[in-house]
Amino acid sequence: MILLEDVIVDFPIYGSAKSFRTELLGRATGGFIRREGRRQNRVAVRALESVSLKLSKGDRLGIVGPNGAGKSTLLGVLAGVYAPRAGRVVIEGRVSPLFNTAPGLDADDTGYENIVTCGMFLGMSRAEIEANTPAIAEFTELGDYLNLPVRTYSAGMIMRLAFAIATSINPEILLLDEGLGAGDARFAERAKARLDSLIERSSIVAVASHDEGLIRGVCNRAVLLDGGHVAAAGGVDDVLETYRERRSRP
Repeated sequence: MILLEDVIVDFPIYGSAKSFRTELLGRATGGFIRREGRRQNRVAVRALESVSLKLSKGDRLGIVGPNGAGKSTLLGVLAGVYAPRAGRVVIEGRVSPLFNTAPGLDADDTGYENIVTCGMFLGMSRAEIEANTPAIAEFTELGDYLNLPVRTYSAGMIMRLAFAIATSINPEILLLDEGLGAGDARFAERAKARLDSLIERSSIVAVASHDEGLIRGVCNRAVLLDGGHVAAAGGVDDVLETYRERRSRP
């Protein structure tokens, strides 16, 4: 279960309280520039403003909005990366944030060694990693390359390895930022089936993306963020329609 009540997140900006650069920054971000302190000499960007949200088992939430709207910040709050300035956050269940599909990847280690390292960074126990290694190795189709240093791999091979490791976890709450890259076209069909399986075995999913196809294919609920505020919430089709209408306004 996830519960957010009137969550506010501020990012302080140091050393720019009186500069013209602050005003430019205000135009370039979706947040709201605020001056604080007795002499108004502190500056903060309000990334989320009074966001309330409740997710239960079976919910698949799509988070949409323009750049700078607060989508990644909201995922960061759910992941425990950002502590809100105000409001309440209650999360019950193990959270698996896949913001980086291969955390801890070391180019000088072999593929097999990286399966262990990245798996541990993703929250798997040593026993889980050992149990999943044969399936991960088979899915990558890298064969004996897994015994070689990752620096000898092509970009596509690294992506295959990272994707196979990331999708081997068993999350209760899965957080995705713009989905997961799957590599070349031949690999994409197998990758989609594996990603679908990951989502299916997750109790709750929250995904932030600009890809309407991904949101429609994965989610049963959606929320539109704009300037850190919740501009719309509800069914996927209704929220996406509201988003398109807002983007078409002059």
